[in-house]
Amino acid sequence: MGTTKGRTDRARTVPRVGERNKTELATQTVPQRVAARLALPLAGAGVIVTRPAGTAAGLLLRLQRLGADTVTLPGLSLRSAPDPAAARAALRTALQGDGLVFVSPAAVKFAWKLLPALRLPARLRLAAVGAATARALRARGAREVIVPRGSQDSEGLLAEAALRGVRGQRWGLVAAAGGRDLLAAGLRRRGARVVPVEVYQRAAPRWNRLHYARLETAPRPLIVLISSAQALAHLATLLPPGLVLALREADFVLSSERLAALAREHGFTRVHVAKSALSADLVQAAEAALACHRL
Repeated sequence: MGTTKGRTDRARTVPRVGERNKTELATQTVPQRVAARLALPLAGAGVIVTRPAGTAAGLLLRLQRLGADTVTLPGLSLRSAPDPAAARAALRTALQGDGLVFVSPAAVKFAWKLLPALRLPARLRLAAVGAATARALRARGAREVIVPRGSQDSEGLLAEAALRGVRGQRWGLVAAAGGRDLLAAGLRRRGARVVPVEVYQRAAPRWNRLHYARLETAPRPLIVLISSAQALAHLATLLPPGLVLALREADFVLSSERLAALAREHGFTRVHVAKSALSADLVQAAEAALACHRL
């Protein structure tokens, strides 16, 4: 019969998974390491991530682990509401209603920035445009959140049965100033009273020469990930003309058919549609786009 000490001693001789990986990497020759990296699904591609600064860390890491050479080029910047007092008052009013819709993780972040001690009443129904927004709400203590089971966008949320019987109810819409009117219009058509709560604003990105240089030197083929119409418009109209021409040769991965149509209107013809704006779906579509180059 083995002793606890004996089992412990034997366990110490078996390296953990992470330690084994490090050991294997240390014993590989340089050609072996190069070959292993080239075998990764996104090796050799320059992948341009256009999410706002500070919101793309998880996506960047996922891409890099798959071998991509990533380029951070925020398609827009997110800023606090221009009138915080008015936004705070609108949020407090919305909390007295029947439900709240949060349109993005940024909407969650800026709502709590306005009211750091914000607590969502148990009676208040909550809805989120997309799984990432729902996760942000649950991290703030929300338990039940209405989330699209289909497309992860406004259309998908409006398709949910839970948002059909809203006649006579008051729903707050926590969003950015100047966003899409689809959700508000859809709820009003169903008889709801909508309280706009503009907790943040989208603005043009603040690019500099380092951004331009990184874009110029990124490996080809280029794959551009887009999940915002405003970010797409900024790339098409605010970049130097030479870089816009370079992007016309790139593959664009868009998070919806609507954005794909807008991309074609801007003159970007190599268009691929992801299942949603979720990181996993964008990465999967990027892999498929790169596979077309390898055929």
